[in-house]
Amino acid sequence: MDIQQLLHDIRENIGRVLIGKKETVDLLLVALLSRGHVLVEDVPGVGKTTLAQAFARSLDLSFQRIQFTPDVLPSDITGYNVFQMKSGDMAFHPGAVMSQIILADEINRSSPKTQSSLLEAMEERQVTVDGITYPLPQPFMVLATQNPIEYTGTFPLPEAQLDRFLMRVTMGYPTHSEELAILSRHLDPPAVTDLKPVADRQAVQDLQAAAAQIHVSGAVMEYITQLAEKTRHHESIALGISPRGSIALMRAARALACLKGRNFVLPDDVQQLVHPVLLHRLVLRPEAALHARSTIILMNEIIRSVPVPAVL
Repeated sequence: MDIQQLLHDIRENIGRVLIGKKETVDLLLVALLSRGHVLVEDVPGVGKTTLAQAFARSLDLSFQRIQFTPDVLPSDITGYNVFQMKSGDMAFHPGAVMSQIILADEINRSSPKTQSSLLEAMEERQVTVDGITYPLPQPFMVLATQNPIEYTGTFPLPEAQLDRFLMRVTMGYPTHSEELAILSRHLDPPAVTDLKPVADRQAVQDLQAAAAQIHVSGAVMEYITQLAEKTRHHESIALGISPRGSIALMRAARALACLKGRNFVLPDDVQQLVHPVLLHRLVLRPEAALHARSTIILMNEIIRSVPVPAVL
């Protein structure tokens, strides 16, 4: 299998319905290769749902879109048991999460109880209903979207939920030329539903296996550890990076190296992924917010304070 050609085909396929956003698409591919989940956070109308749908349709995997609204129940997500009158037994009805690619649309509009129904699925790739555990189909990935601006009728994701996402990415507004191209394309817009898959289940699993073989040197692991430790002892940070966050950064760096056609991780890979992988895991102290200090500013200070190792 030509890994670089396959990754190129996925990018090109998504580009048929989504103009620009190459960096965001690459981050989604990094998450796919490292078996992670992604929270896409941005204002309405910039293409969050289109990106998630195009990404899912480019892979020949089962897909389910869940519209997270206040009336969605945990059983709608995980499934439930129904008594069968004829047999006298309980029959399990699978919930919406029993698919390989899940689009959790506007995830912060559902209650915390419903949000938490995804915790086991995202971490352990299984759901438990009435004491019985059901494995999820593999590969499994959650793409969640949310609007960070509108707070009416929303429930902010708790730290435990955010920590299950490998990374949080933003779309951003298009450039002038990109928006002109978007307007031209929407004179006769191509439908996302018309996209054909360019990778199947076996290809995805082969990509994930290739990423898992990428070499991580002791120096790079030391670099990741020092970055995490700095966040735990910073005076402006109340909740630093946990070992789960360090592992996520290492996994993502391996996937990015694979994406770039290398069989080893460089410190540059780590630095490129620090913001999308770590920022949503940090909680600042109230006094930091009073002084208008953001997680981006603090993380950049930490990056500059840690010596970059020489990797041969």
